[in-house]
Amino acid sequence: MRTCYTGQVSTEHLDSVVTLFGWVHRRRDHGGVIFIDLRDREGLAQVVCDPDREDVFRTADRIRNEFCVRVVGKVRRRPEGTTNPNLRSGEIEVLCHELEILNASVTPPFQLDDDNLSETTRLTHRVLDLRRPPMQKNLMLRYRVAMEVRKFLDAQGFIDIETPMLTKSTPEGARDYLVPSRVNPGQFFALPQSPQLFKQLLMVAGFDRYYQITKCFRDEDLRADRQPEFTQIDCETSFLSEVEIRSIFEDLIRKVFREVIGVDLPARFPTMEYAEAMSLYGSDKPDLRVKLQFTELTEVMKGVEFKVFAGAANMVGGRVVGLRVPGGAELTRSEIDAYTQFVGIYGAKGLAYIKVNDVTKGRDGLQSPIVKNIDDAALAKVLALTGAANGDLIFFGADKAKVVNDAIGALRVRIGHSEFGRRTGLFEAGWKALWVVDFPMFEYDEDNARWTAVHHPFTSPKDGHEDFMSSDPGRCLAKAYDMVLNGWEIGGGSVRIHREEVQSKVFRALNIGPDEARAKFGFLLDALQYGAPPHGGIAFGLDRIVTMMTGAESIRDVIAFPKTQRAQDLLTHAPSEVDEKQLRELHIRLRSVEAKA
Repeated sequence: MRTCYTGQVSTEHLDSVVTLFGWVHRRRDHGGVIFIDLRDREGLAQVVCDPDREDVFRTADRIRNEFCVRVVGKVRRRPEGTTNPNLRSGEIEVLCHELEILNASVTPPFQLDDDNLSETTRLTHRVLDLRRPPMQKNLMLRYRVAMEVRKFLDAQGFIDIETPMLTKSTPEGARDYLVPSRVNPGQFFALPQSPQLFKQLLMVAGFDRYYQITKCFRDEDLRADRQPEFTQIDCETSFLSEVEIRSIFEDLIRKVFREVIGVDLPARFPTMEYAEAMSLYGSDKPDLRVKLQFTELTEVMKGVEFKVFAGAANMVGGRVVGLRVPGGAELTRSEIDAYTQFVGIYGAKGLAYIKVNDVTKGRDGLQSPIVKNIDDAALAKVLALTGAANGDLIFFGADKAKVVNDAIGALRVRIGHSEFGRRTGLFEAGWKALWVVDFPMFEYDEDNARWTAVHHPFTSPKDGHEDFMSSDPGRCLAKAYDMVLNGWEIGGGSVRIHREEVQSKVFRALNIGPDEARAKFGFLLDALQYGAPPHGGIAFGLDRIVTMMTGAESIRDVIAFPKTQRAQDLLTHAPSEVDEKQLRELHIRLRSVEAKA
């Protein structure tokens, strides 16, 4: 039996004999004395193998990196000048009395302390990658987050209830992962995109406060903060208002950050309406660390000669905004060209700008190819509304509102996070949390000429907005709320519809007829008729929260066995082909890619 974890050996163990287990992180031969850096999940300890102990020394001479070993030895202080303040065990070393090789290792494909590994190499050899101290730290932190969540929710009276993994396909915004049924030919289960319907049923069933840390599945295009399978902290509660729900879960996040990484988030998170967030930042998850905001210029540009601006300003659903960058006149042409190329990713056709050299000279104090196409009155309004000063630069976005919001919103963050933005004070380090509330209930899908739910079709409209669902769906706001932290949506939820007649109105607004509603959601509609309580909840992305806490670049760095951006597991080679016998049992026949095309 081991005395303690290797990384926990300290001066508390001085002069005692300890038994340690772990892996050889590094072996060093210093003129006849062999040093072994022994590693386990808690860290490193230095083991000294003296030639006076011939058996120990002979074994140490055979050892190589990543051998799994047992060490028995006496803890002593390191010689003066050799301590390592970065390690808990940095003041001590273990003089080895016994050394046993539990299992040898072939030469690893990479050094575990190499910080320049490609992601492909890491995911292909994920078991070894997980041995690396940064990955061990990340997954240990993830565990602590989950434990703090469980402790908090348990103290608040929430109970952990599992919901099915094999369920029914329902429209929730992304493609379902489908599972064919062998015993019901031609029928399919769906892996849940969330436990949304089941947690509502649990509220109807009277469990009052539910939570679950659970897997969810969405077949969607992947990026740094998405995975086909991800983990939600899923919560639901009855008999509480929207404000009360937000208060509970704000306290949860505050406690988790304090207990796990020692960060004190604000005593109360600010609240921002969705309309304000889109107006000022072009995003429903604004990064408030960046001190830049949009200036609305749509009305100003309706009568100018510059067709790019006037066309967007007079377009149905068009928008023109300015983004004033204090001190931005120092940006070089190559930097501006790079930003122009960047906004093109979001559909912008270009990036107009004005450099403000001397605001008192009006047109003559401005530098830009577009100035000649804008009249003096409009230029004066632009300078006044943006608050431009000498040395500033104003970027412009003009197009459909979505393109402007996406492109200039991303530009805002890009500039703020740049070396220029940090140097000039446009970025404020720290943690900036807020609630975004009053989301639209519906958005119009122009391609299919129909209204769709912004969140999901079970979100309750704000009081007094029920009639808008039939008369003017675009005016209808929802009792929906997102928690945003440093520009990431880490949680989102809503008050749910608990009356069948309101749910039916929502289905009608979404052009879901009675037969389709019955076929897809009949079990929920039936349950709502049996005295369903007022209820609401929220779901947090555990992967995203841990990614932010660790400072990792991708959620793949906080998931033990993630998929690539092509939804592949390089370790197990999943997904993979299956044999014909399995397909026949599932009543499935494959067509070749050529035949399908």
